[in-house]
Amino acid sequence: MTSEEPENKDAVDPGRETGREPERGRSRLVSAAEVLGELLITLAVLCALYVVWQLWWTGVQSEHRQIETRESSAWSKPASGDTKRVAPPQGGEPPVEPRSASEGDLMAQLYIPRFGEHWERNVVQGTSPSQLAYAGLGHYPNTQMPGEVGNVALAGHRAGYGEPLAHVDEFKVGDAIVLRTKDYWYVYHYTSYRIVLPDQVDVIAPNPENPTGPATKRMITLTTCEPKYSTATHRWISWGEFDYWAKVSDGVPKELMGDKGADVVFAQQASTPLAKVGSLQNVILALVAAYLVIYLAALIAWRYPVLREIREGTRPRPVASIYGWLLRHQSGIAPIRWILMILLVLVVACALLEWGFPWLATNVPFLRQMSNYAV
Repeated sequence: MTSEEPENKDAVDPGRETGREPERGRSRLVSAAEVLGELLITLAVLCALYVVWQLWWTGVQSEHRQIETRESSAWSKPASGDTKRVAPPQGGEPPVEPRSASEGDLMAQLYIPRFGEHWERNVVQGTSPSQLAYAGLGHYPNTQMPGEVGNVALAGHRAGYGEPLAHVDEFKVGDAIVLRTKDYWYVYHYTSYRIVLPDQVDVIAPNPENPTGPATKRMITLTTCEPKYSTATHRWISWGEFDYWAKVSDGVPKELMGDKGADVVFAQQASTPLAKVGSLQNVILALVAAYLVIYLAALIAWRYPVLREIREGTRPRPVASIYGWLLRHQSGIAPIRWILMILLVLVVACALLEWGFPWLATNVPFLRQMSNYAV
């Protein structure tokens, strides 16, 4: 019996070795598939985060710039802060304000109740990409000023950057469009719209109804992109006509009082606390500091328990995984490692919003065209 034992062992060992090769091959295939799956999921998350940056974070930055501009303008509040007082319409020719403006100057604020009871956007002089991205709406310099006979033409984004003109398709005939300059209100009502090609500049002529003729009335024109969420091949043009003017010192136009007669709330407060910050740099520094403190404390207290268990053979060697590798190389026990992983993810996400996606939108041609990005 003992003489047969070596033969039995010899007979079994090749079978065992033969059985391991397919298992190893399958293991490698499974590991490769898992890594590929992680990469695809990561790519999907990055695409979703890019959409968040384009449609939300650029709007936060735009709101931050507009709040800063309003706070530095020193424009007086209507009726010395009594926004429940209705400003009566004035007779006679409306005053023209401002008479002139330089690129980037705050020249007006626009209110459109149809877009929301507290909807307000800055209007600056100029329609350069940087002005339209972060300053609010831009006034075409070659068009008339508020109060002048002719056409006050404004441009604004329809998606991203605060999307000031996202809802032009919801206008109804007669809706109020209100401009406030430093000292005066100019109240218009919406009349009609057209969808045109980008080179049809006659829509912002002094008399868009008859571009070759002289201006005969006071109008306002809002231009934005069409379609909304893809490459803008056309422009959506909204027109309004002048109703009356009023003094800011007298109060607020009745069109801004709301259905219940409540006072209009002017956008002095940010819609999100991040709009007061405007930049994620301090948030990133705080997250990095928190990560380092927790990491070093856990390193002193526990070091790397998972790696030690793998090395000592008390834990099976894990399959290939990008995120598993990162998690194993965090110091501390399981809850601490997960906290560190969450902090890392937040740091990467904030860095992408602050620097990564702007760089991509600036340097990758199809992203620049899709995003309408302006540095």
